[in-house]
Amino acid sequence: MKIFVAGATGALGKQLIPRLVERGHAVTGLTRSASKRDQIEAQGARAAVADALDPEAVAQAVAQAEPEAIVHQLTALSGSLDLRKLESAFEPTNRLRSEGTDHLLSAGRAVGVARFVAQSYAGWPYARTGGPVKSEEDPLDPNPAPSFASTLAAIRHLEEAVLGAQWTRGIVLRYGGFYGPATSLSAPDGEHVEAIRKRQFPIVGDGAGVWSFVHVADAAAATVEAIEHGERGIYNIVDDEPASTSEWLPAAAEIFGAKPPRRLPRWLGRLLAGEAATVLMTESRGASNAKAKRELGWQPRFPSWRQGFAQGLG
Repeated sequence: MKIFVAGATGALGKQLIPRLVERGHAVTGLTRSASKRDQIEAQGARAAVADALDPEAVAQAVAQAEPEAIVHQLTALSGSLDLRKLESAFEPTNRLRSEGTDHLLSAGRAVGVARFVAQSYAGWPYARTGGPVKSEEDPLDPNPAPSFASTLAAIRHLEEAVLGAQWTRGIVLRYGGFYGPATSLSAPDGEHVEAIRKRQFPIVGDGAGVWSFVHVADAAAATVEAIEHGERGIYNIVDDEPASTSEWLPAAAEIFGAKPPRRLPRWLGRLLAGEAATVLMTESRGASNAKAKRELGWQPRFPSWRQGFAQGLG
């Protein structure tokens, strides 16, 4: 297949392109920065340089590539993420999930792409009611915390636009929290690894919020399967073991050779860490990977974050 990957130099793109090339696909990788052209070409792909928020530039890049499939992995989440300022931190990514999605869909429709695969997120977007682990059939949060509202609106836009494009096979991949190379949970000095080691990543309240993780290489492997034979719809791309904050965070500290995390009452956590961090720690829901394993034939190399944190951060 001829495949156009938008977001080719992100943490997932770096893992995805070599796998696609190895499978015999002809890949074009989109980057905004001309300085990253060599990085893409070194992986065996052709590089296209364009701003994903410029509709004419995107249309031209896609037209030149003439892809059969577009893979939308655009985010702008590099660097430190301040959860106390979540809305402003996610504003560039929200534009990529709304405007960027629309530009890629328009360009894809013009060249008649047969598949359109897009990155979404499994975790806090699910409704904070009912059981601790959600499937793709469960609703997203109808009343998100204010600090999540604009980001959830962008996620909804992306998913509805992709699934609503009847002229192509629209596939949405809701990834869990990434760990591994080029992520915040990476060795030796990923941002979150360092915070856990320095006891700057506390458990807030009861720590009942459930998290789902996935190694970035496992996420890339699932993406390849979705591109090659996924059917229209949504897939949670997460590992086998959703875990509450009160379970995974102390275990991670032990794996990283750190002291146990501090504990903060909910009111103090909200004051110090902000609303978003408090919701993630106490109310978030995890996700089930049963559909992805059943329908994509995907099996994560690291079925549990426990194994992955110990062996797969580098």
